[in-house]
Amino acid sequence: MEFDIVSVPGALEVPTAIALAVEAGRYPTAPRYDGFVALGCVIRGETYHFEIVSDQSAAGIRNLGLNGVVIGNGILTTEDEDQAWARARISEGDKGGGAARACLELIALRKRLRVGLGA
Repeated sequence: MEFDIVSVPGALEVPTAIALAVEAGRYPTAPRYDGFVALGCVIRGETYHFEIVSDQSAAGIRNLGLNGVVIGNGILTTEDEDQAWARARISEGDKGGGAARACLELIALRKRLRVGLGA
């Protein structure tokens, strides 16, 4: 299994980066990806910005998914850094691993649907 890692400035940029990768995949020299795993963390601050960032990043990922892009969403929304680490650690929540497994399951489902579920 091959993969690439791409970093972006924040959770709001994750859907845009995925959309750019999908669009670039239409060119013969660019890589084409079977799916994406979105990882990140939005930690609540003292302003309403937390709600905007968490809602809009999730909406962007959902919209891409509804348009056929396979994405495992592992963007955490937490109250503090301790909660984030607890959800991220493999020995505890393993949310990143869960997002990767979800992505792989969706890739497999897409393949099954393309040939027919009974096949």
